[in-house]
Amino acid sequence: MRLSAPGFSGQPIIILKEGTERSRGSEARNANIMAARIVSEAVKSSLGPKGMDKMLVDSFGDVTITNDGATMLKEMDVQHPAAKMMVEVAKTQDDEVGDGTTSVVVLSGELLGKAVELMDKKIHPTVIIDGYRDAQEQALKFLEEIALKVEPKDKEMLKKVAMTSMASKLISGHSDYLSDLAVDAILQITEETDDGYEADLDMVKLEKKPGGSLTDTTLISGLVIDKEVVHSDMPKLVREAKIGLLNASMEVEKTEFDSKIHIEHPEEIQAYLDQEEQMLREMVEKVKKAGINVLFCQKGIDDMVQHFMSRAGILAARRLKKSDMEALAKATGAKIVTSVDDLTETDAGYAKVVEERKIGDEKMIFVEGCKNPKAVSILIRGGSERIVDEAERSIHDALCVIRDVVEEPKIVAGGGAPEIEVARRLRRYAEGLSGRERLAVSAFAEALEVIPTTLAENTGMDPIDAISEIQSRHEKGELWVGLDALNGKVADMAELNVYEPMQVKAQAIKSATEAATMLLKIDDVIAASKMKPPTPPSGPGGGMPGGMPPM
Repeated sequence: MRLSAPGFSGQPIIILKEGTERSRGSEARNANIMAARIVSEAVKSSLGPKGMDKMLVDSFGDVTITNDGATMLKEMDVQHPAAKMMVEVAKTQDDEVGDGTTSVVVLSGELLGKAVELMDKKIHPTVIIDGYRDAQEQALKFLEEIALKVEPKDKEMLKKVAMTSMASKLISGHSDYLSDLAVDAILQITEETDDGYEADLDMVKLEKKPGGSLTDTTLISGLVIDKEVVHSDMPKLVREAKIGLLNASMEVEKTEFDSKIHIEHPEEIQAYLDQEEQMLREMVEKVKKAGINVLFCQKGIDDMVQHFMSRAGILAARRLKKSDMEALAKATGAKIVTSVDDLTETDAGYAKVVEERKIGDEKMIFVEGCKNPKAVSILIRGGSERIVDEAERSIHDALCVIRDVVEEPKIVAGGGAPEIEVARRLRRYAEGLSGRERLAVSAFAEALEVIPTTLAENTGMDPIDAISEIQSRHEKGELWVGLDALNGKVADMAELNVYEPMQVKAQAIKSATEAATMLLKIDDVIAASKMKPPTPPSGPGGGMPGGMPPM
């Protein structure tokens, strides 16, 4: 590709590889913004309790039905580099606060749309960026001012927040029951710190098993391990279990270097086999000596060892995941050891019951009544695999919003009420500004209103009438008036117990602003040519790879 510099004439200098494409200025910016807005439009219809679901089919033909923004974008396999940024924004929102993924993408798209309108009026992108950043700062301040402080362990309030999160999901009909499970799970694993409370979501394990109905979903104060007991003669139920955790294989290790055994008589073969059996028997003796009657092993267990263990009445499972081993260590108080020789009574953990149960077609091991039940499991059941998958995503979102409130106990009402209120205050703030930045702040305020507008559209209401009514009631000081999407009318969302964590709203504003300003800053796109696939071999003999001439 040729690039010419101003003021130079004569031979153009080629500095980029052949086939490289370049677009610059408003052309590059508009292409990026258009790509990002198309992604935003794609997920827009799934916002809110009356939002639609998307069916996504991947290249292998696997189907995903969801209205979770992050899942949609992840499954879409977006190729455009600017559109990929929208996927990243949704992922960041999901990682940070776990909810509001659709909102953040819709808001990003709207901020970019408003920016295009301003650029058409000949306002420079840098001015818009400065205005957006100023507006973001003020919006977060206003959000803090209107947020309600709550008790971090107020069960009723946490349940309301969880139910709001689930209202827009496929499983909203069972949100009352599932919210209770999610609240109990988080409160059980919450630990007090110097700054307040902390909840580690890794300690809530979600285990899926299709079959039964959603109401068969249960919370287990302990762990569910998706493994079965290794030997049919082992006990299936152990009470007052002494649990050993072993990160080593219970097999005769192969030597790291090649070795040969020189055998001259048949008796020597038998002696060799007897010696191996003795070594395996000693391994089991060491486990017995440590007083352990339940052994979870991260690696393999030899068939002979399984036989000896079943005779000794020890329940064992093998090839556990590392995350399961860590959760077991935390819940039962056991230490993970790396050699059978190191197993001692002090390393053993405790659980009241360890039992193998049949769930659907598969067997699972339940570890209940632990010393320190800071690790819990939710066993999700449902009529089909699709339902179970969507239930898992919904419960994950609910767990995230409960954690958000426990760690930062501030909430706002839902239904677009906080967006309308923040937009109203931003407009008033913009009136005090001079210059073109004022227009950017006003545009930011308008963009925030896309959330209630989209909710109204998805509900089948007239968005202009609905937004006008909400705005007039906010002017009268009715702070939490928003869209009651389930009944298709304007109502006080606090009276309807529709609450969301302030953290979710704040993170959405931050992420959307950053994504929009980053795309506005780009004025040159230089794309390298795509790699060509190797040419297939020609001729009946196939020739050399890549069409190379024969040697």
